Amino acid sequence: MTKAIPRIGSRRNGRIGSRKNGRRIPKGIIHVQASFNNTIVTVTDVRGRVVSWASAGTSGFKGTRRGTPYAAQAAALNAIRTVVHQGMQRAEVMIKGPGLGRDAALRAIRRSGILLSFVRDVTPMPHNGCRPPKKRRV
Repeated sequence: MTKAIPRIGSRRNGRIGSRKNGRRIPKGIIHVQASFNNTIVTVTDVRGRVVSWASAGTSGFKGTRRGTPYAAQAAALNAIRTVVHQGMQRAEVMIKGPGLGRDAALRAIRRSGILLSFVRDVTPMPHNGCRPPKKRRV
């Protein structure tokens, strides 16, 4: 005979989704990862917990169009839209990667109305680490 599993998220509880929407975030960190194929924008609070995220793929772009600057701009706007409603006013921006969406995502963040305390490039640079792959002969 099996035990009855208690219903934790029942409707009588009255707390469905209230924790996620009730959090007020005055300051956060916006991480922009721009590769050649896609751009991912993640918004976290100052402790590093993810509040919102969006990518060019989730914004409706497929295939090679995900790597375009317009797709990066749309991804940044989608990620920031939710945190502006939660009360974010100030943010730091960390940009990583060599993609085309770096500048477009930063322009979209600046136009959103959030005050930026600083913008930092955190692209990993090797100090002569691994040997690069051999050059292509076309």
